[in-house]
Amino acid sequence: MVVRFFLFSLLFPLFQILGAESVTHPFVGVTHIHRTEPAFGLHVVRIDLDAPGIRFQLTGPGGTRETVRQTTLDFLASVGAQVAINGHFFAPYPSEDSEAFLIGLAASEGVVYSSFETPAQSYALVASAPALHIDAMNRASIVRRGYTGELWTAVSGSAQIITGGVVTVPVYRDAEHSDGLLTPGSYSNARSWYNVPNPRTVVGLSSDKRTVFLVTADRAAGFTVTALAALLAREYGVHDALNLDGGGSTTLAMQNPSTGEREVMNALSGGRARAVASSLAVFARRR
Repeated sequence: MVVRFFLFSLLFPLFQILGAESVTHPFVGVTHIHRTEPAFGLHVVRIDLDAPGIRFQLTGPGGTRETVRQTTLDFLASVGAQVAINGHFFAPYPSEDSEAFLIGLAASEGVVYSSFETPAQSYALVASAPALHIDAMNRASIVRRGYTGELWTAVSGSAQIITGGVVTVPVYRDAEHSDGLLTPGSYSNARSWYNVPNPRTVVGLSSDKRTVFLVTADRAAGFTVTALAALLAREYGVHDALNLDGGGSTTLAMQNPSTGEREVMNALSGGRARAVASSLAVFARRR
């Protein structure tokens, strides 16, 4: 009886950990982790860049601005990929316009259609924020203004929030703009965007740059940007990461490997999908 209790006490913590996370491998080179406890609506998708069949595609240029807005789910279905998350911050916002300008560097299949820039309208964005670049050979890196190499797939966000495994959320110095609105060359204290819980989208890399992380956190998860960055670095091995557009834009969409249907995996803010300016899709082989 004592031995049985001792064994149960050893195993019970393991059961708790497994109960808090659902881990699946829906496609070759794709691992989906859904964390549900404690009160987390966190999705972490790991993409193995060495797996056969893995490739990436960002929303391409279109319209009279830079892109035509569509939901991440619609983009996933339109290109026939298996996984997608939302990407860039965009302007004008808020707006019901069907077209948008991306804020930051964007490249899709070798076509560069948005450059590093100082945003004229944004929420807690660093001027010329870095971008995740994945070349045609699936070599990934974080690139910055002044990069002179060829670009293939590139998506930028508001700032680099993990650098070398260390949390590097920037400190914004312009407390006058409490709504987070920036003027050219300025910074915002944007409390509603960085320092209180909001839905989040993050893209990251492992230390060897052979794993790409696609991350979404629902509002119920209660993450500030700093808290999410700390968790990803500590528990999931994220070495470098960028904060992408969040709030109502945050979306993770995936194809069901059994039925072939594509669906949104996270809880959408406000209960409906937002048409966003860009999404990053991953193509992967069936098992």
